Formats: sequence, structure tokens, C-alpha cells
Amino acid sequence: MKITEVRVSLRDDAKLKAFASITLENCFVIRGLKIIEGKTGTFVAMPSRKRKDGEYQDIAHPINNSSREEMERVILDEYYRELERARTAEEPPKVPDPS
Repeated sequence: MKITEVRVSLRDDAKLKAFASITLENCFVIRGLKIIEGKTGTFVAMPSRKRKDGEYQDIAHPINNSSREEMERVILDEYYRELERARTAEEPPKVPDPS
């Protein structure tokens, strides 16, 4: 199943870097994915809910590693593009040197 759209909403937090939503095949949306800065790097956490016993359970997730890796690659690629857009939007425009 192909991811046809990724939306990233950046956050200013030490660990939670962004929320993401993905659209599959232009017909199914998954919201509530989290982009987390962990001890070993940045990763995508699937949407989850807290169970009565206090543990968290994924609401939606890929069922094999290759699907998870592809999904994470596409989402993180868009996350890094969004970071770059935000960074360049904050920089003042470069004025050419008149000399």
C-alpha cells in the first residue's frame, strides 16, 4: 500500500519532535503518529492508547519490518524537509552585496 501524502506538524520539545499524519492510496488516513528523538536516534511511534493496566497499545501499525521501515523512511524524509522549510523561513532573506 502506497503512502500518498504525509503531513508533519513540528513541536518544540526535547523528545517529541513532531506529529504526523499519513494518507494511504488517497483513501485512508492515519493520524497521531509521533516523531520522537530517542537515545539511538529519531524514530516514528505509531498511534496508541493507554490501556486500563497503564500500558500503551498501538492502534494502527505495520505488520512486518519491511513495511515499518518504508513507512518510517517516508515519514522521516518529510519531517526533515519540514525542518528545513522552517529553518529557512526563520532566516532573514539574503541581500546581495552591492560591491
